[in-house]
Amino acid sequence: MKRKILALVMVLAFALGMTACGSGSGGTLVMATNAAFPPYEYVDGDDYAGIDVEMAQAIADKLGMELEIQDIDFNSIITSVESGKADVGIAGMTKTEEREKNVNFSEPYATAVQVIIVKEGSEIKGPKDLGKAMIGVQESTTGHIYCEGDYGADHVTAYTTGANAIEALKKGKVDAVVIDNEPAKEFVKANEGLKILDTEYVEEQYAIAIAKDNEELLDKVNTALQEMKEDGSLQAIIDKYIKAE
Repeated sequence: MKRKILALVMVLAFALGMTACGSGSGGTLVMATNAAFPPYEYVDGDDYAGIDVEMAQAIADKLGMELEIQDIDFNSIITSVESGKADVGIAGMTKTEEREKNVNFSEPYATAVQVIIVKEGSEIKGPKDLGKAMIGVQESTTGHIYCEGDYGADHVTAYTTGANAIEALKKGKVDAVVIDNEPAKEFVKANEGLKILDTEYVEEQYAIAIAKDNEELLDKVNTALQEMKEDGSLQAIIDKYIKAE
């Protein structure tokens, strides 16, 4: 009898654990991110802030869930979602064919552009000049993937954060940094002597990563995103952090 009761308790505990993460109705929505990518996600005092953080909170609210944020290395986010340690990966992440082999993606929620940051007075004027340069990137980002594909791994140095890549540029360890436009603006604003080239590198779209076996959550996240697009609340969050030029 004791053995049957213990088995029942274990089954109930397992069921509660399954519904607590990614159920889309009650429990906790665990968001994996890399909070070093302003204005999409960053640390503000003791809190997390940014477009992705506020969007995730709004989605969690719509699903009746509490939001929990896990700040991890960018290159660990897909694995975290795939393994079930996190429900969603939201980190200014671009939907790519390679990433889709491991996770599903929501509908896009923002358009981004990869740009090139150089020092003032640099001879690098656009993408065609990067073939002779050493390029700094944030590891596992699309900037990293594109640059290695276009110019070869021997022309690319990957850093754990965009900020580390910028420090390498300032110290002359790399000649340019390829990164998303909005974080690029923040980095240039905070570091005198750097500039963003006028010529864009590539345009892409951000989406939310969700485990392939969690179609229910994918549907609910897409529904929440669509509602936020239609009522203007998503654009309001973006406008709060990205001012019109």
